[in-house]
Parts: sequence; structure tokens; C-alpha cells
Amino acid sequence: MTSILRSPQALQLTLALIKPDAVAHPLILEILSNKFLIVRMRELVWRKEDCQRFYQEHEGRFFYQRLVEFMASGPIRAYILAHKDAIQLWRTLMGPTRVFRARHVAPDSIRGSFGLTDTRNTTHGSDSVASASREIAAFFPDFSEQRWYEEEEPQLRCGPVRYSPEGGVHRAAGTGA
Repeated sequence: MTSILRSPQALQLTLALIKPDAVAHPLILEILSNKFLIVRMRELVWRKEDCQRFYQEHEGRFFYQRLVEFMASGPIRAYILAHKDAIQLWRTLMGPTRVFRARHVAPDSIRGSFGLTDTRNTTHGSDSVASASREIAAFFPDFSEQRWYEEEEPQLRCGPVRYSPEGGVHRAAGTGA
């Protein structure tokens, strides 16, 4: 995979998933209040085969089957989020993966507030730039990260920007819906 050239002040992208146990919660407010820009959004019900492919690195681990079945159990919401430090900010906002730990060390985090178990922990987020690119491609196969950095990112970074509740994404003010 070729590296995408971008300026040092460019926005960073990350994948954010709202899992089946949390789709009904108004987590969009957490995203917006933390000044993330929503680049793309889609709601879907994941097939078991898609879950197996996405989580294949965990195949053979004790939680794998439970995770795959849970993720295929209902609707999920996938977002491409942009922010100066999107990956770390989203991971901090989510809180620790283990809900018990999240409740004690980050009780105001999403997982500390809404998580039920380590599998039903409300959210997923990319852990690196490389995994963000790979995971974004899995959920948004028509999204071109390179084209986004060339065409959309400079407009969103320099503003002004508006959020469209109908489309569920941010747009540079003055661009089409």
C-alpha cells in the first residue's frame, strides 16, 4: 500500500463502530461534542461472514465466536471520523476495552457509561493509522483515502464546516449536500 502524502497539520482519519448493544444510544452527541468531523456514515447489519473476515486476527481465541455472533446480531453504525488526532482521541473517548476496567479508570468514557461486557462494549476504534486505513476500506469500499486527502480534507480543515443531520456527515460550507 502506498503512503498518502499529506501536510503535517492534516486531519487524521479513524474508523468508529457503534456496536449492536449501543446503536439506540445517542452516541452521536459524544462524537459531535468532541469536535470530530464525520466524513462518512452508514448503518448496516453485518453478515456473519463479514464479521469473521473483519475479526480474523482473533480467530482461535476464546472470545472470537461470541464476538462474531454478537456483531452479526443487529444493526451497527460505522463512521469515518476526522480530527487532528482522531485515533487517540476516539480511543480515549471510548475508554478501555474491558468494561470493568473502564468503569473504574474512565467512568465517563463511552464504555464506562454504556458498556455491558467485554464483548458488548458499545464501540470499536482503529488502533493505528495502518489499521484505520484497512478498517475504513472494509466498511467503506468506495471511499478513497487518497482522494479525500487531496479534495475534501483541505476544505474541512480550513473551514467553515457544517454538520448535516439529514446526511449525518460534515461538509465544507458552500459545497453540495
